[in-house]
Amino acid sequence: MLKRSFCRITLAAAVAAMSAVPGLASAQEAVTLHGASQFNDDHAFTKTLAKFAELVKQYYGKPVNFVLHKNSELGLEKQYFEYMAQGKAVDFAVVSPAHMSTFSKAAPFIDAPFLFRDLDHWNKVLDADTFKPIADEVAKRADVMLIGYAGGGVRNIFSNKPGSNLNDIKGLKVRVQGAPIWSRTFTAVGMAPTVIAYNEVYNAIQNGVIAAGENEAAGVEQMKFNEVAPNLLMTQHAITIRPLCFSGRTFKGLPPDLQAAIVKAGKEAGAYGRQIESSEDGQKLDAMEKAGKLKRIAFTDRDQMKKLVDPVIAAYAKEIGADEIFAKLNALK
Repeated sequence: MLKRSFCRITLAAAVAAMSAVPGLASAQEAVTLHGASQFNDDHAFTKTLAKFAELVKQYYGKPVNFVLHKNSELGLEKQYFEYMAQGKAVDFAVVSPAHMSTFSKAAPFIDAPFLFRDLDHWNKVLDADTFKPIADEVAKRADVMLIGYAGGGVRNIFSNKPGSNLNDIKGLKVRVQGAPIWSRTFTAVGMAPTVIAYNEVYNAIQNGVIAAGENEAAGVEQMKFNEVAPNLLMTQHAITIRPLCFSGRTFKGLPPDLQAAIVKAGKEAGAYGRQIESSEDGQKLDAMEKAGKLKRIAFTDRDQMKKLVDPVIAAYAKEIGADEIFAKLNALK
């Protein structure tokens, strides 16, 4: 009797342990993975996540369910990253490196201003896996994997007043991302940067709290920033890199063949996202300008702007221990 009771207890414990791990659920029950996007179906990030789900299903070859929460249903990218680190609510998402700074000081360096010469240089840096040390640090400290790299939008300044040179933007109150490098960069060129939540930028400009922000075409279009700041100053100060992230906690509980499918799909979906955003960037600006929704203004002092920023970027790279990465990046021709 005692032996039978012990066996029943052991079996019950084993079943409970198996059911607590997504990858060890019964063969009849498909794994469900939750993704999140701040944007709608038309945005490059949402398309990237949808492509990722499609590729995982293709490579896994077994039932797996994907639920994609769009239009900020689960909050903003900062929350997505925190959820993934905790292994709850969000399993995968595209997240700005700026939101990883709590876990890795080097993470925001991934798409710091004036880091890339042009799109060709940007692609070479990503193809060479130059940022692997940063990805490894994020995985170790945050338990979030960077499985692919999307992005490709060229960031410019949208403002409620025109400007074509450094003198015109002196003292301009501009919203920047939360990572310190962004505030330092814009301060170095004479602007007055301030950190404001992404979903509050429109109202902040409308109410005169700030006069400008900076973003790529997809973001300007999606958030309708052009309605309150119709002047697009073509500073071309950054080319975005937006890591496709996956929760390490979730990943560890999945079957090995599903893990392999996720890693493979992540890299390919990131490349897909880069192609979409880099090709759509100019098209979106053309369409908005043609419709009278914004006015592109050539920025004549871009080279001077970069000269002012270069020492700041170099000092920042040394400060966060990314000077070797910075050197490798600059060495790529």
